[in-house]
Amino acid sequence: MARIEIFKAEDRELFLPLAEGVKAGFPSPAEDIPHMSLDITSQIVKNPASTFYARVSGSSMIDDGIGDGDILVVDKSVTPYNGCIAICFVDGEFTLKHVEIHPDHIMLVPANKAFKPIKVTQDNEFIIWGVVRYVIKKV
Repeated sequence: MARIEIFKAEDRELFLPLAEGVKAGFPSPAEDIPHMSLDITSQIVKNPASTFYARVSGSSMIDDGIGDGDILVVDKSVTPYNGCIAICFVDGEFTLKHVEIHPDHIMLVPANKAFKPIKVTQDNEFIIWGVVRYVIKKV
C-alpha cells in the first residue's frame, strides 16, 4: 500500500495572476491577455471544512496520470460513487484506488497492471476517507 501524506486545506484567499485565452496553437501577443487574478483555492476547494490535500507515494494509479509526488485535492463530503478515485483506509493502511461498488463487496482497483485489485468485504476494517476532486502535478 502507498504512503499518503495528508494536509489540511487552508480556508484563505490567495490570488495569483490569471492569463485567460492562452492558445495551444499559434502564439499570440502577450498584450492581448488582460491582467486578472484568480484565487485557485476557491476554484478547487468547494467545501473547505471537509477538504484536504494528500501527497501520493507510489505508482498504483500511474495509468490514470496520478504519480509519485502528485498532490490530490480530496473532499470528504462527496458521496463515493462507482468508479470514483478515493483515498481508502483498509485494515490499518491507506491506499488510493478506483472504487467499484458491488452488492456484496467493494473492489479497490489500481490503474497499473503491476498491482492487484483489493477485494473489501464486511470482514475488513474499511472506510473511504474522501473522493479525489483534483490532481495537482509538476510538469
